[in-house]
Amino acid sequence: MSSTEKSEETSMGSHASEPFTSKRVTDHLANERTFLAWIRTGLATITFGFVVARFGLLLREIGLKSAPLPIISVHFSSVIGVALTALGTILMLLSLFQYLQNRRTIDQGKFHPQAGFSISLTILACLIGILLAIYLLFTA
Repeated sequence: MSSTEKSEETSMGSHASEPFTSKRVTDHLANERTFLAWIRTGLATITFGFVVARFGLLLREIGLKSAPLPIISVHFSSVIGVALTALGTILMLLSLFQYLQNRRTIDQGKFHPQAGFSISLTILACLIGILLAIYLLFTA
């Protein structure tokens, strides 16, 4: 048996009944770790949005006892909290699509990292952060 046949036999398993193991295992595992990091980030963003919305509700409840009824019924903390929650959900969905696309391109040997996903989410998160900062500036 030649060395090429031995290496092919090793990479595909010594028996035909054994499952095929990709030669790019480390690439797939790195892709999975990145996906899980995006999921954690999405969950943290959702949690932060919930906290912002509920903290605004708490401040309104405390303030209602001494202040007259507000003219504007929409509170910006609720809007920002919902936006952060939506951003976290979108983040997790987009990270799933990115993970699946990366997996497919790794298997095809055509993987090329794309920055559009990260750039878009960074810009969106920054815009929501700026809105939150403006809100805090005017309510403090």
